[in-house]
Amino acid sequence: MSDSSDSTAIQDQNPVSAKLLLRFLIPSCLGLYLFMAPLSYKETTTIPVAVLATLLRSFLADRIIGIISVIIISMSVCSVIYTVVKPQCIQKSTFWHNLLSPTPVWLLVRVIGGVCVFCAYLRLGPEWLWEENTGGLVLNGLLPTLFSVFIFAGLLLPLLLNFGLLELFGTLLGKIMRPLFNLPGRSAIDCMTSWLGDGSVGILLTSKQYEEKFYTQREAAVVGTTFSAVSITFSLVVLAQVKLEALFVPFYATICIAGLVAAVVLPRLPPLRFKKDVYIDGTSPSPNQNYIPDGHTSFSWGFHLALKKANQVPSFRHVFVEGLRNAIDMVFGVLPVVMGLGTIALVLAEHTSVFSLLGQPFVPFLELLHIPEAEAASKTVMVGFADMFIPAIIVSSIDSEMTRFIIAAMSVTQLIYMSEVGALLLGSKIPVNLFELFIIFILRTLITVPVITLCAYLTF
Repeated sequence: MSDSSDSTAIQDQNPVSAKLLLRFLIPSCLGLYLFMAPLSYKETTTIPVAVLATLLRSFLADRIIGIISVIIISMSVCSVIYTVVKPQCIQKSTFWHNLLSPTPVWLLVRVIGGVCVFCAYLRLGPEWLWEENTGGLVLNGLLPTLFSVFIFAGLLLPLLLNFGLLELFGTLLGKIMRPLFNLPGRSAIDCMTSWLGDGSVGILLTSKQYEEKFYTQREAAVVGTTFSAVSITFSLVVLAQVKLEALFVPFYATICIAGLVAAVVLPRLPPLRFKKDVYIDGTSPSPNQNYIPDGHTSFSWGFHLALKKANQVPSFRHVFVEGLRNAIDMVFGVLPVVMGLGTIALVLAEHTSVFSLLGQPFVPFLELLHIPEAEAASKTVMVGFADMFIPAIIVSSIDSEMTRFIIAAMSVTQLIYMSEVGALLLGSKIPVNLFELFIIFILRTLITVPVITLCAYLTF
């Protein structure tokens, strides 16, 4: 697919061939449309990839739960067998070896996920493990969405990654993203994808760019924990739960403002501040990677880099195989982690007082901000670490509309919840651990709640 004449044209800055230009434009525009074009579907705003995922979920109907259960249980069993036996035929394949040989901790999580999905699918064992608010919620409510999103996002991500689109946007947006967030311009694409569609797609996009050495450890950790924003659609669902649908405009404006403040402040605090600016293999980025040569504008240099990237694609078959591996890696590698960690977090939230006790220290903080019914509101602060929707359920019984507004916005801007985003981050290659995610969750809460409260006072 590559040829020397195209390469020479790029190097000499001569007019590029129509073939090379189309090689950049067609896949990039298609990827831009699929991942970022706002689309009205069934009275909601979403993106085409999410619509494809919805159609797949509808096509598979009830069979999707059985398929997911088989995948997770199979991965648990196969991972244990491979760890013990290590057959040579699989060891020769780097992809399958990496997929089937997690570290001991993640092997345990994968096994827990297998046990949880087995109990939830067959409704066996303790009821608290498989009921509709714990394991049943993860299996029947969350995993079908993730399964279908992972398939299409994994297959289609190379359209964004491989044909130069991110090189162009990275150069154009670098003057905004670097001063504000100390991040490459391409990270704005991750945020837009999450904002318009689904946070899980943003995490997948970030993880793949980290694996391919477009992000350093620090950049990947910051983007994954800060820019995987909650979609507009889900924000509306949360607002409906607290019966304040009429306030969607000030509500979402509040979320955007609080999220922007967190994105500026959080990367400058530990633990994100202490992440190393090295790539996944330990190498350091080139000091001239953001340099724009004399005679070039941001657009012309970005366009040059984009064409150079498109020219390096060996074949469309290679792109398809890469997309297929992305999908397999996410479906088989991440779904067991989400099932295991998500179920554990929801069991703790529903059947223990752990999160209520952890919320008590926030009572003085909420009272200092003059939030009505601070005692009742404090019970929702930490439970969001388990699942984003639980705070909205708990706070819906509070009389104060202002408090319901504040807690609903807080639950969205906390971002790190273990039933999805947290488990996805831990299951990906993004360099963050459980303790760091917990600290980031608390810091996000402390940073965003005062901003949200100020906006609430201006609204009510």
